[in-house]
Amino acid sequence: MKNRSSSTIFAMILSVLACFAFLPQMQAAPEVVPGPDGCYPGFTTAEGCNALNFLTTGAGNTGLGWYALFSDTTGSFNTGVGAGALVLNVGVDNTAVGTAALLLNTSDDNTAVGTDALVNNTTGDRNCAFGSFALFSNQVAGNASNAFGFEALFNNDSDSAGTGVFNNAFGWEALFSNVDGFWNTAMGDFAGGGITGNLNSAFGADALSNCTGDSNTGLGSFAGSTAGASSNTIFIGANAGTAVTWDSSNIISIGVTNDSSVFGTAANTCYINYIFGEPAIAGVPQAVFVDSDGVMGFNGSSRRYKHDIKPMDKASETLFALKPVTFKYNTDKKNTLCFGLIAEEVAEANPDLVLNDSSGRVSSVRYEQINVMLLNEFLKEHKRVEEQQASISQLKSEMQTMVAQLKEQAAQIQKVSAQLEVNKPAPQVVVNKP
Repeated sequence: MKNRSSSTIFAMILSVLACFAFLPQMQAAPEVVPGPDGCYPGFTTAEGCNALNFLTTGAGNTGLGWYALFSDTTGSFNTGVGAGALVLNVGVDNTAVGTAALLLNTSDDNTAVGTDALVNNTTGDRNCAFGSFALFSNQVAGNASNAFGFEALFNNDSDSAGTGVFNNAFGWEALFSNVDGFWNTAMGDFAGGGITGNLNSAFGADALSNCTGDSNTGLGSFAGSTAGASSNTIFIGANAGTAVTWDSSNIISIGVTNDSSVFGTAANTCYINYIFGEPAIAGVPQAVFVDSDGVMGFNGSSRRYKHDIKPMDKASETLFALKPVTFKYNTDKKNTLCFGLIAEEVAEANPDLVLNDSSGRVSSVRYEQINVMLLNEFLKEHKRVEEQQASISQLKSEMQTMVAQLKEQAAQIQKVSAQLEVNKPAPQVVVNKP
């Protein structure tokens, strides 16, 4: 590619220079005797065959090399170092270092360092290219893009549509395929090399290298390299999400090489590795929840987090209307038997015990709230048992008192009976006299 491009560029240079002979308005500037080492008036320095050949009123220019800044007349503060660097330039504040760098440029505020860097740029401005063939194809209105590396942003604005703007590429062939995409950022060899969409960010070698969608983020070598036509995805970690071609949206994959046979490729899904089956190493674990706004945090229990505090009382009696079931999840390939509730049935008993999805449909049960309601019912039952125990204890005490009294009464009765037996008169014999 390099040899073909160089020969093409120099053939172009020769044809352009041949045209100058037929342009009567382009006359050589009046001869001015240079000072030492190519120093001319107007802060101008020129060294090389026809360098700054047509300069008139332009100031602060430096042309070093064969035909460097050849066409510049009134443009100022340009620096061209290398054969053909800024050869057609008529703009201001441009810097080109390298053979054919900014060869066709006619606009302002561009910087190109490297062979053929920004070579096709004409009216695009505020571009920076560092590396051979960086921003090679940038043409008419590819503005405000930065490329650092061999063939970085190579195809940017190659169709001259003017939409390939505000892109940043750092690394060998970074954002290589981008043509009309805007606000893309890639850092790493071939990072975002296949990106053709907008608002993508790729950090790491080959990150998002096969991405054609919008608003994707890949952080880590090969992260999201098989994102395909996905949009609004986030891949974090080396090789994150690389085992499948997604073509889905709203996916987060952290440290997971998503084998589709295990994880699937569902949209609107978050995958996080190294959590399941991994116990907390130290400290007391704390449950984490996600609210309806997508905010992750813990359920604070301190009084300072709450208001309208009142006893639960009979509110927990809703539990008696719930119907526990066994079931299996449709998406569970292992067909694991589960135990729980049906959210729609719970909503009929108490709508405060369910959560709705973004479309307003009943989605899940607030099991942590049910646990607290169970505690309330337990405490209520415990209180009733305690009251019953107190009543039983009181009855036992009363019964013991009654038994003692009965025993005492029995003893007294026995004593009286004994006394009566002692005091009982002796039986008398009646003699019948004839």
